[in-house]
Order: sequence, then structure tokens, then C-alpha cells
Amino acid sequence: MRIDKYLWCVRYYKTRNMVTEACKKNHITVNGQVAKPSKEVFPTDKITFRKDQITQIITVLDIPESRVGAKLVDIYRKNETPPEAYAHLELLKLSKEHYRKSGTGRPTKKDRRDIDEYGDDIIDEEEEN
Repeated sequence: MRIDKYLWCVRYYKTRNMVTEACKKNHITVNGQVAKPSKEVFPTDKITFRKDQITQIITVLDIPESRVGAKLVDIYRKNETPPEAYAHLELLKLSKEHYRKSGTGRPTKKDRRDIDEYGDDIIDEEEEN
């Protein structure tokens, strides 16, 4: 089975076109070699690709006939991505929400003053040095 079809079948990408674009940008490797979308995939192949700021590492266990349901994905692949990668992603999400919650709108007048004051402090320190 082609690599683009395999990654689509095991639900890592929504469309085959997305997989093809990732292959063209050299984001997907099979057994350490950059893969074209037409690269054939066989059981025991190790696929590495970067998606959502995580370097995913999967091993092909079996080849599906067509796109499979989310509950059946583990039959066809073994996820070998280290747990630290997922912890790093959670940390990134938390750091983005630290100051302002998503969807709260534009900064208030006080927020704006704080931002400007922060920039002024950095400039003052540079001038002193």
C-alpha cells in the first residue's frame, strides 16, 4: 500500500492530499529515508513524521483494506512516540493559556499599558548596559 493511502487509512491525516503535501515537503520518512507519496509500505516498516509539533514514530503491523474506524487503528499500527513528546505538547497548550484564555477578545486598556510598560523596561535596561 502507498504511504499516503496508509497514513490516511490509519487516521493520521484527514485527506490523502494532506499526506501528499507532507511528503513533498520531506516531512515523512520510512525506515530513515525520505518518502514520496507513492512509496510502498510493508509490515515492520517504521514511519516517522511531524504533526501538531510532535514527531510521531509508528511501526506498521498490518495493511488495512480501506480507511478504518478509530477503534480499529491499533490493529494496523504500533505507536512508538515517546510519552515526553505528548507531555511537551500539553505544556505548550498550558503556556499559551497562561495569561489570557482563548476567545476573550482584545487586550483591555490595563493589559495594553502593562504590555507597553514591559517593553519600556527592556529598552531601559539595554540603555544602562
